[in-house]
Amino acid sequence: MQELLEKLASLREYLDIPGKTRRLNELDRELSDPELWNNPGRARQVTQEAGSLRRIVDGYRTLQSDANSLNEMLEMASDEERALLAEEQDTIQARVDELYRETLFTMKHADAPAIVRVKGGAGGTEAQDWAGMLARMYMRWAERRGYKVDVLDEQPGEQAGYQSIEFIIRGEKAFGMMAPEHGVHRLVRVSPFDANNRRQTSFASVDVVPEVPEEQIDIVIPDADVRVDVYRSQGAGGQGVNTTDSAVRVTHLPTGIIVAIQVTRSQIKNREMAFQILKQRLYDLEMRKREEEEAKARGEQKKIEWGSQIRSYVLDKQYVKDHRTGLMKHNPDDVLDGDLDDLMWAGLEWMAGKRAAEDGGDEE
Repeated sequence: MQELLEKLASLREYLDIPGKTRRLNELDRELSDPELWNNPGRARQVTQEAGSLRRIVDGYRTLQSDANSLNEMLEMASDEERALLAEEQDTIQARVDELYRETLFTMKHADAPAIVRVKGGAGGTEAQDWAGMLARMYMRWAERRGYKVDVLDEQPGEQAGYQSIEFIIRGEKAFGMMAPEHGVHRLVRVSPFDANNRRQTSFASVDVVPEVPEEQIDIVIPDADVRVDVYRSQGAGGQGVNTTDSAVRVTHLPTGIIVAIQVTRSQIKNREMAFQILKQRLYDLEMRKREEEEAKARGEQKKIEWGSQIRSYVLDKQYVKDHRTGLMKHNPDDVLDGDLDDLMWAGLEWMAGKRAAEDGGDEE
């Protein structure tokens, strides 16, 4: 029990409960100002931030009160009574562990929806099938958590899977949970497409960016910087699903970023959504550049991790290994069916430790 109380005290400092309380008071004063509601964008931003802070502050206070009460009861309890209180102590321990997980979501826009793009690497059908397996894995994971998934664009593979697929996952801390998945994923298996049953290695990239509120993105895209192409939407297997050419592909010429949207039958709506997603990607690119510049200013040689291999799925030997955390899972079928939480939490701990090391212990 003493160890539990000490962990709670350290969490109070790590979570900066006094600082969050002061910020929450500021936001509550702003929420009580009638003028705020004349600016819906700002009102939504303030409401979301206040809700997130309130959940942490109130959760900590309630947990601290319950832990102190239980400690007092244990000090006065007999051996028989202590045994009866053990279950309550286990419950509080679980709540402390859950609160600890809140400390892992220190990246920007952790509460935002996640825009996910899965793209097969070189290797034709093998890589395209692997991209399809990864896309299904994330959709099954989202389904397990009660999240909503909207497919924005899909380019089916010639025989199986996808050349690329892009979708949005909406739910509590969707981007925060998906952030560790950004990178290259490696598959090793006996190929079902090889008549000689040879062992094949395939790669696919997973790109994850937050869906940042538009009012927070100060980006203007000149017409001369983009090329807009219109084409016929394609479903799985290359079947036309529209009678008109409504799908839109926007290419940002300075960066080479391509966004394709075919989610609606309206060319106008698809175009609007394509430009919104493009702004999200340009915003994310700018944030990454700033982080690299700050690291250089501190004299650090920051490793470029874009495209680095983060995880291997070795099906013929029945394991999945995350190369950043060292965590191994020996149930690859379950992992590919969406059982990702252990890998994600380990990835979040790795990311939090990495940020703390880069910031000298000072969190954003």
